[in-house]
Amino acid sequence: MVNEDIVKVNDINYAIYKIGKWENDYEINQIGLSREIPVSEPTVFHVKFSMEEIRNTKFDMSDKKVNGFVAIAEQLNPKIQEMDLEDVIELEEKEYQNILKELDNLELLDNDETIPLDTEDYLIYKLEKEHHLTKSFPANEFTRQFYIDELKRIKEALD
Repeated sequence: MVNEDIVKVNDINYAIYKIGKWENDYEINQIGLSREIPVSEPTVFHVKFSMEEIRNTKFDMSDKKVNGFVAIAEQLNPKIQEMDLEDVIELEEKEYQNILKELDNLELLDNDETIPLDTEDYLIYKLEKEHHLTKSFPANEFTRQFYIDELKRIKEALD
């Protein structure tokens, strides 16, 4: 019988984070703009997969093909809009490599652990597959409120 009140750390249907700060500062990569730090192996896998999906999406911009992170930054970040496109591409690559290093060096929870779904120690998102996209939904009130506040903070940082 499955206990609906707990989440197994190794459950690929959930993303589990702690609130924290990345070691490096980021301007382009939205993963690095968040204060959500993965604490489970499936979450790290999901974050890496999502970054690859965004990076593999190509856009034409000023006679160049750029990845999704560069395109999004050019559309949303006024600081990036003032930069030369070559510099933006170079910065995105540097940020990507830094995030990969950070992800590979995180202290993760043990795969055999469980955590209560109503915890305020971790942010927990339920992952659902819809066609080829994975959507995440806050799995508890603590995560829902953090998510709302985090979106406001990131928007203000980009203004």
